[in-house]
Amino acid sequence: MSELSKPIIGITQGDINGIGPEIVLKALSDHGVLEICTPIFFTSPKTVSYYKRALGIEEFNFQQIRDISQVNSKRINVFVCYEEEVNIEAGKENELGGKYAYISLQKATEALKSKKIDILVTAPINKKNIQQSGFNFIGHTEYLGSELSGEPLMLLCNQDGLRVAVATGHIPIEDVKQKLNAEIISKKIMQLHKSLVEDFAIRKPKIAVLGLNPHASDNGAIGNFDVEVTSKAVKNYSGNAVVFGPYAADGFFGSGTYRQFDAVLAMYHDQGLIPFKTLSFNTGVNFTAGLTAVRTSPDHGVAYDIAGKNKANEQSLREAIYMGIDIFNNRKLYASISSNPLPFQKINIEK
Repeated sequence: MSELSKPIIGITQGDINGIGPEIVLKALSDHGVLEICTPIFFTSPKTVSYYKRALGIEEFNFQQIRDISQVNSKRINVFVCYEEEVNIEAGKENELGGKYAYISLQKATEALKSKKIDILVTAPINKKNIQQSGFNFIGHTEYLGSELSGEPLMLLCNQDGLRVAVATGHIPIEDVKQKLNAEIISKKIMQLHKSLVEDFAIRKPKIAVLGLNPHASDNGAIGNFDVEVTSKAVKNYSGNAVVFGPYAADGFFGSGTYRQFDAVLAMYHDQGLIPFKTLSFNTGVNFTAGLTAVRTSPDHGVAYDIAGKNKANEQSLREAIYMGIDIFNNRKLYASISSNPLPFQKINIEK
């Protein structure tokens, strides 16, 4: 990959007291990252220096920049988001953690919107302490949905081909049923189908849809939702994908049936994320499909219990960087093919 073709990746720091800074420093310490992308860490040189000392990371050379035009494709770049000294208290949940997480996210999102960076990778935030003026969203997915064009779809992925999307995101379990109907489920299938084609280069994807109720309503013995609603959405889907379901969620993962599909659509957050994280924790990636720009993140939270102790595993963040690059390149390829289709050629057959 040439220097000119390397995508520019913006990486946020997440909660300054969580494991975000640690996993970013560890992931970027792998010199191979510079061969495939140009990373920009949206934080402060003082924060980087603090965690270098705290974690005993000696070899982490970086270049400070205050404008993306100053980026060096051969170095790790640290975009100066704030100048002041911050009282970092690793492992402690407080307002400062949320304040500086938002500053980092805001600066990186501005760069993404203005196309100064190609991909956004977000380190974990605390959904409670980040709530403040300017950020009144449940999480990254909802915030980026308001800032970028498109409609976000939470899609958890790993490098083994397991992909699990959720029809409803960060909402209380008691609100799930009222947020679902056949039209919404069909729309989520369509979003998932589109992402599989454009982001993962799967020409004709095979999608499984899970039922909302236990045993997918068991033919009406446990409610009628999946008989009357989920089944209707599956049967009426007219896109160029093969869609099956609804499946009973418990046996679907336990039996390994998920391996027969390119992606799974779960009805609510925990129905999809519990089995996914059981199978892929510390290696999975949270990808926000449906947006005009690429955003990925690790599949875990701030982990205050191990923050600052040099125990955090950076593999999920590293996978988020790799997958972000793959999706970015797949989108470029899809756009190129779509804008330059193979010309129709008439073939004369001699009799």
